[in-house]
Amino acid sequence: ARSQRTMNAYIGKKLTLISKSDIRYEGTVYSLDTTDSSLTLTGVRSFGTEGRREVGPQIPASNETYASIIFSGKDIKSVEVIAEPGAPQAPAQQAPAQQAAPPPQQWQPPPQQQQPP
Repeated sequence: ARSQRTMNAYIGKKLTLISKSDIRYEGTVYSLDTTDSSLTLTGVRSFGTEGRREVGPQIPASNETYASIIFSGKDIKSVEVIAEPGAPQAPAQQAPAQQAAPPPQQWQPPPQQQQPP
């Protein structure tokens, strides 16, 4: 139950995620599913590879904002919480020492779902 509370603490947080394809995405955590190891972000922007790729073509940033994207855990290279103004930036993998769990939220499916390239 404690790990579920820790996971729920990230719902609504803004993240930057780098995929195994070296593409950086930013969005807000909508859900974390430990059963199928997936992360759903909403209001997602793609910033492309930004020079991270050593082999193959670079992918440019997109001007489009995606309603939601579901990322499989196996396709994620790194994830970081984007610091709120005045708060230090910390990797998403580290659980805060003490943080109250947010109130329960009623689950609703995102309006659109797209798979990352």
